[in-house]
Amino acid sequence: MNTLETDVEISADGSLKLLSPLPDWLKPGRMHLLLSVPNGATSRAKRVMPSATPEMLAKRAEALAGLRAMGGLKDVIPDPAAWQREAREDVILPDQK
Repeated sequence: MNTLETDVEISADGSLKLLSPLPDWLKPGRMHLLLSVPNGATSRAKRVMPSATPEMLAKRAEALAGLRAMGGLKDVIPDPAAWQREAREDVILPDQK
């Protein structure tokens, strides 16, 4: 029996993807596989950055142009920095005043 040690990516649909090339002795086709997971193991999900299509970029540009034409969000968000601090629930430390 041969042993293969590799990292796999587990998708939301339950499928597995090997993250390293297959060794020469492993032939294409179906096989029975025993997968053992160490106790306390957690998945280390890699962040996948989605790529924007030209259509998406055009829609974004159009939306921003429309927002500029309306005069922006000054009437909704008069102080953007304060709004960001409030949204993040920042705590102002005594030495930052």
